[in-house]
Amino acid sequence: MDVRGTVAPGFEPVADAFVRNFEQRGERGAAVAVYRDGRKVVDLWAGTRDVDGTEPWAVDTVQIVRSAGKGIAAAVPLLLHQRGQVDLDAPVSTYWPEFKANGKERVLVRDLLAHRAGIPALDRPLTPAEAADGVSGPAAVAAQRPEWEPGTDHGYHAQTYSWLIGELVRRATGRTIGRWIAEEIARPLGLDFWFGLPADEAHRIGRIGPVEPPAPWEVSGALRVRPKRSVVEAYRDPESLTRRAFGAIDPLPDENDAAYRTAELPASNGIATARGLARCYAAMLGPVDGHRRLFAPATLTLARTEESAGPDRVLVVNTRFGLGYMLHGPAAPLLGPGSFGHPGRGGSLGFADPESGIALGYVTNGLQKGVTADPRAQALVRAVRSAL
Repeated sequence: MDVRGTVAPGFEPVADAFVRNFEQRGERGAAVAVYRDGRKVVDLWAGTRDVDGTEPWAVDTVQIVRSAGKGIAAAVPLLLHQRGQVDLDAPVSTYWPEFKANGKERVLVRDLLAHRAGIPALDRPLTPAEAADGVSGPAAVAAQRPEWEPGTDHGYHAQTYSWLIGELVRRATGRTIGRWIAEEIARPLGLDFWFGLPADEAHRIGRIGPVEPPAPWEVSGALRVRPKRSVVEAYRDPESLTRRAFGAIDPLPDENDAAYRTAELPASNGIATARGLARCYAAMLGPVDGHRRLFAPATLTLARTEESAGPDRVLVVNTRFGLGYMLHGPAAPLLGPGSFGHPGRGGSLGFADPESGIALGYVTNGLQKGVTADPRAQALVRAVRSAL
């Protein structure tokens, strides 16, 4: 395996784990980056740019990272709160009057971020064109009746997060979330990250696609661990809240289509390099290369303070969320108890750990089954832990 990039002394275990992902865990093309205390200590890439191709992954290859982009999107309302432009404890309808329809008058901004708004699914799924048009999605979630009394329980808003967070930002700032991130976060920090891939960057993106992971016993001799029956049934049942939440866009869009890549869907189509994800999370913790930190200490506390915990009505496992971020736990293992971040279904991951000063970004084009704890990402996390 031709692995390219750099590794600082002491972080060699991350490079070893990255290689083993290709040798043992079905990796096709991927990149990983790690920052510690604002300094880049790992920046590696290998394999093919396209999951089904032969062209090598390049230093500037970008990929769709699915829900790993949710963590970058969440930074926007938190930064608006930090600047005094959004009140997390205000009703969403303060900024978006139409949203209060059908029993949502008391939904707070923090409920959107903590997956407590009760709107993970739509009575009528949107077509891919409607999902991307910037109008139909916000109108649908504004009109939707909640699945539970908002604020009383939580369930992962897998797709509707796009229109909830995106429209909140647009109403509060007059800018789309993709434009806001480009102007206020990505350009100042020099990040490769977009919601809405610009035409002049389209040549850099690779094709993603599903891949079958090797059976666990082929890797380590371990017995296969079967998902709980309740989880399997939830994903199979077309009437379950799980299937309806993940199926809020129907039919599923072609994620390699140019029109999809140029849309702004903060729940699902963030496009990034691994170093872009890692650098953004590093900036949440502190200064990076002379750039001022993104989050003030109080904002960092908000991001990683538990808001939701316990049985998740959509994922059907116990989950933990801060304001916009998954928190370390069995469903989404990160580096340690204080870590916060977000995985992307199929593999990608971005997170930060304030206690160690670590920020990690992992991007792959081979999408394996699983929502929150991809074995390749977890191997990299364990390797970082062993290097500390």
